[in-house]
Amino acid sequence: MRVNKGGVLYSEIYGRITSAALDPIEKKPLYRYHPGEYIFSIGTKGCNFHCDFCQNWQISQDPGAHTDGITSEEAITRAKESGSFGIAYTYNEPFIWYEFVLETAKMAKNSNLENVLVTNGYVNMKPLEEMLPYINAMNIDLKAFSDGFYRKLCGGSLGKVLEVIKRASSDCHVELTTLIIPGLNDSDEEIKEEAEWIRDNIGPETALHLSRYFPCYKMKLDPTPLKTLERAREIAMNSLKYVYLGNI
Repeated sequence: MRVNKGGVLYSEIYGRITSAALDPIEKKPLYRYHPGEYIFSIGTKGCNFHCDFCQNWQISQDPGAHTDGITSEEAITRAKESGSFGIAYTYNEPFIWYEFVLETAKMAKNSNLENVLVTNGYVNMKPLEEMLPYINAMNIDLKAFSDGFYRKLCGGSLGKVLEVIKRASSDCHVELTTLIIPGLNDSDEEIKEEAEWIRDNIGPETALHLSRYFPCYKMKLDPTPLKTLERAREIAMNSLKYVYLGNI
């Protein structure tokens, strides 16, 4: 999503969106932040991960995905006209178009709108620190509790994501989502370790969303059985107060 021109990197997606919609906040998913309300949501294309199981690969992994233009002012106007309490930067990885999100988030805050990030949490601390003063809530994907999973299937590392989760939770409302994939991140031990880490590092009232996987992109495993999700929730509930099942 960036191009080198004369030794300078330029964003190819600044002010470009693939989607804009008024969504229930629960779709992010955020269940314990403005429940029952709707939020104006925008996203572009591209990602800093290349997950084999990507559930929105058509915009995250396809550089040819269609985009339309939008300005920060237009985003704020559309949010207000729709009756939204804020703007969610979602659908793809918001840190991919960091400059536009930061600019819009600053303007939104000055316009008494709240800002929400739906992110994989794989970002360096300096840009995160620059963004956090303008962010009210985040849903962060905790894709597994295994560094091997992250390196093999996502192209990243678990440690950096955990650092971001801890740092973000000290400044804004944070909820976490794990897509449960049969045989890859659904063991009793891994679910237990993840839930205990969340409890010990963020708190037992942190909402965890366990979402059902379906075959998508490069991964063709069968969908996650409902009993697997129910078992995972049962284990996580030993450490956490709020565990929700999604995509079922």
